[in-house]
Amino acid sequence: MSSLWKARFWHQSLVGSVIPFLRIDDFKNDFSSKVNEMLEEHELHKKQIQALRLLEQKEDQFQKNIVLINEMKRVILLRYCK
Repeated sequence: MSSLWKARFWHQSLVGSVIPFLRIDDFKNDFSSKVNEMLEEHELHKKQIQALRLLEQKEDQFQKNIVLINEMKRVILLRYCK
């Protein structure tokens, strides 16, 4: 279900101008139809989920690298200013 949320599957069903929410009937109808579709394409779904997990891992690695690069910049600038 979180993959559907990340893919903004529910976005078109959200209602409310201040606090967006999803009606339970919309959720039940959309969710059951999407689940049936996913069950029919289960192997493809598993591969896509695995690819998404790999991309999230790569994103985490890039974020850590950015933090390290910024730290190295700071160290170099501190040495330069002394």
